Amino acid sequence: MSEDKKVQKEGDQIEDNDENREVISDEIKKLQDENIELKDKWQRALADYQNLERRTQTEISQRVSEKTNNLLLNFLNIYEDFLRAENSLSKEKINTDGIQAVIKNMESLLSENNIKPIDAIGEIFDPQIHEAVSIVEDNSLDDGTITQEVSKGYISGKAILKPSKVIVSKKKN
Repeated sequence: MSEDKKVQKEGDQIEDNDENREVISDEIKKLQDENIELKDKWQRALADYQNLERRTQTEISQRVSEKTNNLLLNFLNIYEDFLRAENSLSKEKINTDGIQAVIKNMESLLSENNIKPIDAIGEIFDPQIHEAVSIVEDNSLDDGTITQEVSKGYISGKAILKPSKVIVSKKKN
């Protein structure tokens, strides 16, 4: 092979290598861009999933709390029925030992679940925890003082299960 052909062949290889490097460099750039795009999509999908998971947990907690409070409210109504029955039977001089035992068990259950009655008589009316059913005029008391409790209210932690139904004082004009 002549010297000229050898030089020409080497020159072709150099040109081929330069072209290959450009093609490879372009391919690497394209793959890097695609990698960045896929990583971005993956991070967005992960964030969406985490947000969905948080929302779902919050909704589940709210529903459980709502159902629990409804159950407790129904239980409180039954508890109050037992209190009224015990009071009525006591007035008739009928033995109420059995009912008192049931009431004591119910009160233990309420206490274990941190459910407390709302103190109302003598307090100032608070629309967050009281429901006014009547107003009486009384100059000896400040406006808004609760004079009588018609129905007991109950609170669980910070949640009002049942507001106290009360009669509130108002000064005469």
